[in-house]
Amino acid sequence: MPLRRVEVTRIDPASAEHPVTRDDELIVEEPLAIRVGGESLAVTMRTPGADAELVMGFLWAEGVIRSRDDVSSITRCARPDDPTRDNTVEVTLAPGVRSPLDDVDAPLFARRGTITSSACGVCGRRSIDDLLTSFRPVADGPGVARAVISAAVRDLHERQPMFARTGGCHAASLRTAAGEHVVTFEDVGRHNAVDKVVGARLRAGALPLAGHLLVVSGRSSFEIVQKALAAGIPVVVSVSAASSLAVDLARRGNLTLIGFARGDAMTVYAGVERIV
Repeated sequence: MPLRRVEVTRIDPASAEHPVTRDDELIVEEPLAIRVGGESLAVTMRTPGADAELVMGFLWAEGVIRSRDDVSSITRCARPDDPTRDNTVEVTLAPGVRSPLDDVDAPLFARRGTITSSACGVCGRRSIDDLLTSFRPVADGPGVARAVISAAVRDLHERQPMFARTGGCHAASLRTAAGEHVVTFEDVGRHNAVDKVVGARLRAGALPLAGHLLVVSGRSSFEIVQKALAAGIPVVVSVSAASSLAVDLARRGNLTLIGFARGDAMTVYAGVERIV
């Protein structure tokens, strides 16, 4: 696991004991520089692991690629003895696929030197119009039982070993509408975890993901809904609240957005007709 042990001092006012020094485990957070055609596209703060899936999901969500075949290779672009080697990847696009860095009007958020982080990226109301010109609203598709949603949220907690040890990362899990688990990833950034999910299914040739639901820890931001819409996922479930722009995009994109999914209770912000 990408964990690191550090020495900490524990102070507990409820205890009569003096402060205690001990080792603790932290989730690793490191930059990943994504280069396309030798030029920097983005830097994201992520938890190392499944970097190829992360990159594929990121490129797909940003409209840089439209197929897994648009990418010829993803490689570490530093020398083997370079300490930054594991944190820099070079994407080689397939012949005939134009790099967004060559265009004045790059798709969506792909801009020369774009910097992202483990928090959510830049978004705005104009971005909804941009997205809906690039990605179609999701199809109506099958309904999802409330019992499936509740079970998916409970199961997500069981599939977060790094969170259980550190309390410091997010997770995203993909399930079928019938409740079958497909894949789960953890990451310090919730949107990175979603990119890893989408990237894994893109590499498997399984997009679009109609008939699936995405369950995420934390809140549902605009960017989470953006990535689900790009992947054709009709239902997004989070354990916390949704942002206003996430709701706006979900409603315009015909996506079911659920928040505060805890036990058998949930708040439906959009697309209640899919819940059966």
